[in-house]
Amino acid sequence: MNAISIDPVCGMKVSIDTAKWSSEHGGKRWYFCSQSCLKKFEANPAAYDGSRRTVSTVVTGPIVATSSALAAPKDGFTCPMHPEVHESTQKPCPKCGMALDAINPFAASVRTEYTCPMHPEIVRDGPGSCPICGMALEPRTISLEDAPNPELVSMTRRLWIGTALTLPLLAIMVSDLLPGHPVQHVLAGAMLGWFEFALATVVVLWAGWPFFERGWSSIIHRSLNMFTLIAIGSGAAYLYSVVAVVAPGIFPPSFRDASGGAGLYFEAASVIIVLVLLGQVLELRARSQTGSAIKALLGFAPKTARRISSTGTEADVPLADVQVGDRLRVRPGEKIPTDGSVVEGRSAVDESMVTGESIPVEKSVGEKLVGGTLNGTGSLIMLAERVGADTLLSQIVKMVSEAQRTRAPIQRLADKIASWFVPAVLAAAAVTAILWAVLGPEPRYAHALVNAVAVLIIACPCALGLATPMSIMVGTGRGATEGVLIRDAETLETFEKVDVLVVDKTGTLTEGKPRLTSIVTIDGFEETQLLQSVASLERGSEHPLAAAILASAREKEIELQSATEFRSITGRGVTGTVNSRHIAVGNESLMRELRIVPDPLQGQAKEMRQDGQTVMFLASGGRLAGLVAVTDPIKPSSVEAIKELKDAGLRVIMVTGDNRTTAAAVASRLGIEFEADVLPGRKADVIKALQSQGKIVAMVGDGVNDAPALAQANVGIAMGTGTDVAIAAGGITLISGDLRGILKARRLSQRTMGNIRQNLFFAFIYNAMGVPVAAGLLYPIFGLLLSPMIAAAAMSFSSVSVIANSLRLRSAKL
Repeated sequence: MNAISIDPVCGMKVSIDTAKWSSEHGGKRWYFCSQSCLKKFEANPAAYDGSRRTVSTVVTGPIVATSSALAAPKDGFTCPMHPEVHESTQKPCPKCGMALDAINPFAASVRTEYTCPMHPEIVRDGPGSCPICGMALEPRTISLEDAPNPELVSMTRRLWIGTALTLPLLAIMVSDLLPGHPVQHVLAGAMLGWFEFALATVVVLWAGWPFFERGWSSIIHRSLNMFTLIAIGSGAAYLYSVVAVVAPGIFPPSFRDASGGAGLYFEAASVIIVLVLLGQVLELRARSQTGSAIKALLGFAPKTARRISSTGTEADVPLADVQVGDRLRVRPGEKIPTDGSVVEGRSAVDESMVTGESIPVEKSVGEKLVGGTLNGTGSLIMLAERVGADTLLSQIVKMVSEAQRTRAPIQRLADKIASWFVPAVLAAAAVTAILWAVLGPEPRYAHALVNAVAVLIIACPCALGLATPMSIMVGTGRGATEGVLIRDAETLETFEKVDVLVVDKTGTLTEGKPRLTSIVTIDGFEETQLLQSVASLERGSEHPLAAAILASAREKEIELQSATEFRSITGRGVTGTVNSRHIAVGNESLMRELRIVPDPLQGQAKEMRQDGQTVMFLASGGRLAGLVAVTDPIKPSSVEAIKELKDAGLRVIMVTGDNRTTAAAVASRLGIEFEADVLPGRKADVIKALQSQGKIVAMVGDGVNDAPALAQANVGIAMGTGTDVAIAAGGITLISGDLRGILKARRLSQRTMGNIRQNLFFAFIYNAMGVPVAAGLLYPIFGLLLSPMIAAAAMSFSSVSVIANSLRLRSAKL
């Protein structure tokens, strides 16, 4: 979930999780969209803390609401302090300044909010531009609706009209280079200047108006960005040319060319605007592709479901009308409509859309189904268990959407450089103008203007700002298509550096479905009776080993009895009373705690443990009664995955609560280190010890019992299968529950971070080389100057190239 606060100065929505600016005042923390708002608040808090109060609301991401929810009687917004206030849009209360709440929360949840891909703390109710960087805001949640992007539509229209009006200006410039100057013969003298003025005015002041708006906004918010430089550069060339047309006599000789005229740069100003527009259009189109992975996931959800009524009749209904408990028919070749379980039939289901595994999975009665997966040739009747926002597919889409808006630590480097970069460019442009005005050839001042404009345009830091967020957006989406869910960008960056992998045994290395392999009894105890007592007691336990005992009792059709005084002792076992007899099931430590000597069965227990079986001693009526051996088979994929992880340079350590002998047997088969007899609470201590040695540790567990260890690790990896996955348990969630998913996550981390470094390198090198050339460094040696038009083209395509490089991650091999 994403908490939102209202900026007390400007009223803008700000994401609390990613806000860069905040201040403590009056016993609460206030959040701001920009440094300018923060400074205004700190200068006079009393002017804002009484008129606007920060209220956090929760944005829950994509929600599929039912028809009954959408049929609420009244929409709009009201004040929690003054319920008589009703507004059609969300705004501060006119009486107390508190942010209004939605009268119909479902209506609020489906309203599209917009955010900046570079500054996710900026949140608005509609499209617009970011007050920090000027970039076009995009929807926070992606939908399958092919609604036109208003920013792209506007920029495209401005581009085509601007291009049509700029071509004549370029023709005039080219004509001036041709023998006889044909155009200049048709439109001579002042008339030609006024003609250029008319064309350029429309291009600069209409087609380029968004750039001037954003440039002015950047100055107001004291957050200088690429649009600051574009506005100053193109504006300077345009205004100079306007003065040269309207009042040419005011220019001194240092502004005039050999023929005595003051040069016009209308074509330069217009071409700069058109090329920046072209760059914006290409960038917006490319940015739209970063959400292709989420759109692909959304496309898996069917639009309808075939519901079976209580009378047995069947009818197709909209997916939004499906409720928990509905019986649904899934015919061959159809998509599973929602999460649930099979109640009738058998089929193979293609779950590659959530697990990344192409081999279909056999499903029979009792098996879980994931909404959006594809049914094979069999017919199934299923019970709907999760619908709408609770389905696995909805949770995946929500998690990926949120991850794409997070910022990686490496972004801080780009942010720090960008904060100083624009002022440095302005200074470089000023120095360039001074040097050319003092030392340059005639017309010195004209050269000073042109080269200063070239410096301003070519140094726009847009590529630098896009380098990290574009790679993160594409990378996290790519991982989702392979069943690897990344919670945030920091996790993606950290996982590349992990050198130790701590692995839980049950359900991670093993299948997590133990089977009872043998029961050993001592004289005086009968096997069936003992199994009945033990299974009756274990019915109150949620441990996987208890499930194995219960499954064995069901297979032998043993009737269970009621158990009382049930007690679970973490890491040791369980005790209770069954049929008036005290029963205990657990390890040697539990037996000795109950003053029961397990020695008569120690030999057999040791042999079983050496074979990889987990052994539990049984006691009845205060006497040793026997033991049970349970085997949890190693996953076939674990052997291959462990080998590849070790080949990748990772040190793998198994940490388990199992007996040392059993753990040694499993570890020897896999060729890994191990720590045995570790209680759940102590797994975090093992990780702390490794971290104290300077290791970067990732912990792999089930996301529930291993929660403390997952939290302690540098990267927590939750293993899950189907709808039972605990998505929020770790920084990374592997949907398939297959250790090979760790290799995919590792490669994804490496390729994404490599992509970011490539982007940052090209952005740095581009600016480092471009600014000196634009300033005229090559003129004394080669007589070459960089035209502002060429600078604009280079700047625009540098941004597009960064995005294109990021999009390569969509086809990265994991």
